[in-house]
Amino acid sequence: MRPGDGGRSKGGTATASAALKYYEAIEQASADMLNAARAGNWDTVVKLEGACALLISQLKHAAAQEAIDSEAAQLKSVIMQRILLNDAEIRHLAEPWLDDLDQLLAGRSKTLH
Repeated sequence: MRPGDGGRSKGGTATASAALKYYEAIEQASADMLNAARAGNWDTVVKLEGACALLISQLKHAAAQEAIDSEAAQLKSVIMQRILLNDAEIRHLAEPWLDDLDQLLAGRSKTLH
């Protein structure tokens, strides 16, 4: 799951371009997680979360190689905002599922009123 490393962004370096590709891949994975959460497919959400963790680890390595320029930093900021919005909605969708799981693990059945 490694984004392509080729090409230089305008005014940037190949490393900065690679780092941005990781941010974009993480954003896509978070969007896929959100779609799976909306569909109630929590197994897929968990699998994609693992893929995100791997991408984040690879991003840390790529980002440590060289700093990104101001244009890339602005794009990174926009991407991060979208990732955070996806994450917030996933958490909101997961709350009822987590409450049900807590009740199940505690041995309580859900009562209907």
